[in-house]
Parts: sequence; C-alpha cells; structure tokens
Amino acid sequence: MKVKSIKKISTFRAFKSRNYRLYFSGQSISLIGTWMQKTAVPWVIYIQTHSLFMLGLSAFATQFPSFLFSLFGGVVSDRYNKYRVLLATQILSLIQALLLAILVLSKHYTAWEIMGVSVILGIINAFDVPARQSLVYDMVDNKEDLLNAIALNSSMVNLAKIAGPAFAGIMLEKLGAGWCFMLNAISFVAVIISLLFMRFTKPITSDKSKKPIKELKEGFTYITTTPEIGFIILFISIMSLLVLPYDALLSVYAKDIFNGNATTLGYLNSFIGVGAIGGTIFLASLKDKSNLKTILLIATFIFGIGLISFSHITDIKWACVFAIMMGFGMMALSTISNTILQTTSIPEMRGRVISYFAMAFFGMRPLGSLLIGWISTYIGAPNTVLMEGIAALLVFGSFTFFMRKAILKKKQESNLEVVENVLEKV
Repeated sequence: MKVKSIKKISTFRAFKSRNYRLYFSGQSISLIGTWMQKTAVPWVIYIQTHSLFMLGLSAFATQFPSFLFSLFGGVVSDRYNKYRVLLATQILSLIQALLLAILVLSKHYTAWEIMGVSVILGIINAFDVPARQSLVYDMVDNKEDLLNAIALNSSMVNLAKIAGPAFAGIMLEKLGAGWCFMLNAISFVAVIISLLFMRFTKPITSDKSKKPIKELKEGFTYITTTPEIGFIILFISIMSLLVLPYDALLSVYAKDIFNGNATTLGYLNSFIGVGAIGGTIFLASLKDKSNLKTILLIATFIFGIGLISFSHITDIKWACVFAIMMGFGMMALSTISNTILQTTSIPEMRGRVISYFAMAFFGMRPLGSLLIGWISTYIGAPNTVLMEGIAALLVFGSFTFFMRKAILKKKQESNLEVVENVLEKV
C-alpha cells in the first residue's frame, strides 16, 4: 500500500508523456532567454533615457497589447490548429528577438524603436498564451496528470526567473544588451525543435464554419453560463487587481524600510521565488483526486496572512520568511486556477477560456499596480500592503461562503432527485 501511494504522489509523473517531455525541455531553455530579454529591455531604455516614465511605458508597451488582443487569441486557438498556432508564435518571437538584437548591436536605435518592437511581442503573446496553455492539455496522455504538468510548468517559469536575470546581468556587463537579445533568439530554436518532434495520436481538430465575432460572443456566453468557470475567472480578476500587485512596492521596502539597496530587493525576490518553487513541488505532488478549490482557498488565506505579516515588518530576516508565504500563495493561485479551467472547460472552448484567464491574470495586474501606486502615495507602502492582505482574506471569506452555498444547493438537488426516483418506483 505504501509503494502504491508513493507512485501516486510522484512529482514528475507528467514526464511519462513524450510530448510533454519534449515541450518541457525546449521551453526550459527558451524561458531563460525570455527572462534575459525582459531584464535587458528596461536596462537599454533607462540607459538611453534616464526616465522612470519611459521605464513604465516600456512595460506597458509589452503588457497592454496582450490584454487588448488576448480574447482574439483565444478565438484563433479554438478556430485553428493550436499546435500550428503555437509553432507560428514561437517563430515570430524568434524574429522579434532577432530584430531587437540587430537594432541594439548596430548601435543606431532609439528608445521608441525598442518599444515599438516590444509592442510586436505583446501582440504575439496575446495569441501565444491561449494556444500554449490549452495545448498542454493535449500533450499530457493521462489527463489526471494535468495539475502535475501545469505545476511543473510553474516551477520551470520560476527557475527561469532566477537564472535568466542572473545570466542577463553577466551578459550586460561583459558583452552588452544586444547579445542578451541574440541569445534569446537562439533559445527559441530549442522550443521550435521540440515542437517539430511532437506527435499527436488524435488530430487537433478545429471548427472554422462560424464567424470569429460569433465565436467571441459564444466564449463570453459559455463563461457567464458555466458557474464553475465564471467563479474562477472572477476570483483571479479580483486577486490580480487588488492583491497580486504587492510586488510593485517591494523597492520601497528594500530602500526605505530595510535601508538597503538593489541587493536587498534581490533577497526579497529570491525568497518569494523560493516560496513559489516550494509551492510548485507541493502542487506537483498532490494526489489525483485532490479538492483543488479547497486548496485554492487555503492558498489565498496563506497569501493574505503573509501580506499582513509582511506589511509592517522592519526585520529583513522575518520579512524573508513572510516573503516565502507570499510566493507560495501567488504561485498556487495561478497554477490551480489554470488547472481547474482546463479540466472543466469543454475542448472546443478551452482556448477562449484560457484567453479570459490570461486577460484576468495578466491584464488586471497593470491596472492594479496603478491603483496600488496611487493609494500608497496617500497612506504609505506598509498600510497599502496591509490592505492588500485584508483584501485577500475578504476574498477568501466571501468565496468560501459562496462555495459552501453552492455545495449545499447541489446536495439538496441531489437529495430531491433521490426522493423523486423513490416516489416514482412506489
């Protein structure tokens, strides 16, 4: 019995699927390059302009197009072969990185040109995310391993967040930003090769008989009439707006509260990363039949307590402990929400559902950052983070209440059905 339970809790069981193994290996290399580029772009902008406004604008240039076009990306993912869509977005991303490399290495460029190329990446990502996330479902042979696959994806992203900027720092000092972009372009070759070696036993079909606008409306109708999916989209929207942008204030803590420098900020981000990686290992090791909604709410509670405890702390050592809690909670929210949406939605709607998830998760955060930044100018960073923690607990309490109410309603309907069946037999 013990041996069987260990097998069931295997942390890497998604690797039994050949397509997923190929995807993971290629994406691991590509993500390091992606984070090298993400680190180098603001560096290039700031070195040339010395403007904090231009730094914010460069981030907006990449994020907003993804928010704007993500719903159309979902329609494209459901309408066409998502495998081919993903292959196309990876090739286009390679070309975009190559354009950046040529611009910077030629030394004849402006900050506006860099941002213009960043807008192109934002548009590509709007179509890439729904195709990539929904294709993971098809890569995994045993659908019970989907949570494991998505959790391993999260661990891959978090490790790349640590390794990519570290490599970028070395490259920026030794060779310059142009080579960060060139290495990112080369890294896409790995994921493109892994995609080309994939084989799908079942054809990834699509329906192109309907008009795209009609499909867009159908996606919205499906989400609003499927309570389980609507619940998760609403949940992640509120959290992305009111809670997740806490990281916008970490620089204030590092410099003004802990009297530190960039290294102090690095420590805080590293311990958040430790919590995120620990969370991915925990989620990847869960049993197949775990109650994901309950775990999601528990993670929200841990996140809220972590933020409240961190908010007015003045000791950097304790701050790092609470940062681990925050990292765990943040990672669990995205991973579990993604898993529930993928396993609950019907195949022909999966791309559109993921596009709404991407819109809620990635699109609301920039708006949340603006809101948090505005509030903190009046009440200070510690009180703002305290409010974010309280908001997380309020979300936990209200969604727990509604979830219990939904469970009771289901039980009542089930009992009523049993009584009706008995009466029919009598």
